[in-house]
Amino acid sequence: MNLEQLRSFVEVARIGHFTRAAALLHLAQPSLSRQISTLESDLGAELFHRVRGNITLTDAGESLLPLARRMLADAESVRYEMQELAGLKKGRVRLGATPTLCISLVADVLTSFHAAYPGIDLHLTEKGSHGLLEELSEGALDIALITTSEDPQNASSILQRTPLLTEELVLISSARSELLMGRESMTLGDIAKLPLITFHESYDLRATTMQAFSASRLNPTVVLEGAEMDAVLRCVERGLGVAVVPAMVMVDRPGLRSVRITEPRLTRSISIAHRHDVTLTRAAAAMQEMIINTADLLAAAHTGAAATITRLH
Repeated sequence: MNLEQLRSFVEVARIGHFTRAAALLHLAQPSLSRQISTLESDLGAELFHRVRGNITLTDAGESLLPLARRMLADAESVRYEMQELAGLKKGRVRLGATPTLCISLVADVLTSFHAAYPGIDLHLTEKGSHGLLEELSEGALDIALITTSEDPQNASSILQRTPLLTEELVLISSARSELLMGRESMTLGDIAKLPLITFHESYDLRATTMQAFSASRLNPTVVLEGAEMDAVLRCVERGLGVAVVPAMVMVDRPGLRSVRITEPRLTRSISIAHRHDVTLTRAAAAMQEMIINTADLLAAAHTGAAATITRLH
């Protein structure tokens, strides 16, 4: 079994077609088929069901797929680690973050990191925490910024988390709207009576907000459901309704007004996660340090502010 065979197996599994996979791998189809057959022979199990051109994974193939992805990712990390011996002039960092963090904390981190290490390739994956933890487990990411406490199945044993920030959630409206005029805070009961814009179901923030309404036996008045972050902020800015967002989203947004949420107070915790069985590359370690330094500055800037962002240690 070798890396080329594993790469071919993963590509056929992803596409579900030998001919198209061979084209993407720049191989002749007979060569690809031989690689897969040799791999199956070495493992002593068939990896694909082949029925009239319909290619699906067998049970053995399903078991091998996450392992193969992890082995390929680890091999790629070794290659980049060797490049980094030049002293962070080359390398790569694969960072994952939730959508709300990508427009706030992550944007500042990436700007500072690129200025300090222009030779490092940066790859950003934007997903919910559950999806990010799965990609970490498979070796597809080096570091992830997550905001949820739930691990995907079988992932917690190989992932390490470092607490970073705890942050209040706030209610926002258009700066021109009268919905929050003269208010410094609102209860969840007050919010349930206002036109509410909710996020797409892939956002951890949506689950947090709706669970809070449910726990208080409240039914919010939803006017727009399933929006992405940029659409939510734009619709609120134009007066369509209000939304519950993290406090750091409000930095440099003069078109929006925010108030604190009370009864109950809503917060979220942000952590850095990575695989504890894989040593961070020098570039990834530098990225982690940059994230921590940026979090320190962010928390210091919000000390005593209306909505708090607190550094966790």
